[in-house]
Amino acid sequence: MSRLLLAVFAALLAAPAGAAYDIRAVRLGSAESDVKRALPSAHCKALEWKSKAADRRCDDSRVVFGGVEVRVTLYLKNDAVEAFDVRFDTKELERFTTFLKTHYGKPASETRDTYHSGKAGKDSKDRQVYKVLWEKDGERAALTAQLEKRVASMLVYRGTFDEEIYRVQ
Repeated sequence: MSRLLLAVFAALLAAPAGAAYDIRAVRLGSAESDVKRALPSAHCKALEWKSKAADRRCDDSRVVFGGVEVRVTLYLKNDAVEAFDVRFDTKELERFTTFLKTHYGKPASETRDTYHSGKAGKDSKDRQVYKVLWEKDGERAALTAQLEKRVASMLVYRGTFDEEIYRVQ
């Protein structure tokens, strides 16, 4: 019997990175009570606009995730987390991305693009955009950072949340 328990425990410890997209153990599908338990300073309220994607939101401005201080907004529909948006200082991009690669696993894609402004002369400023995407079982985590901006973000969602959240009803 003890060998069986030891084997089960070892299997749980060996679970692959990327088992679920979460923030501080709050996963997609978690209830609002789970959000409040994991993030006690989160402020939850009804969504201020009508949307098919969510009916409530929970905001927390000081969460440490992967050693980086982040601000998070979780979107809920019928008492289940449908998505969460994580915002963090772009200076922490390398450390945060390294953590996410160990926590979520190998990304499906990772790109760094340069966009030219089209202006000539000294007013010409190229924008560099860094994007990382994880995908698994209909769930996605999309990190986007404009390297010259102060704040970067990552949206974790399932289904068509990214298309539906701001769609006019």
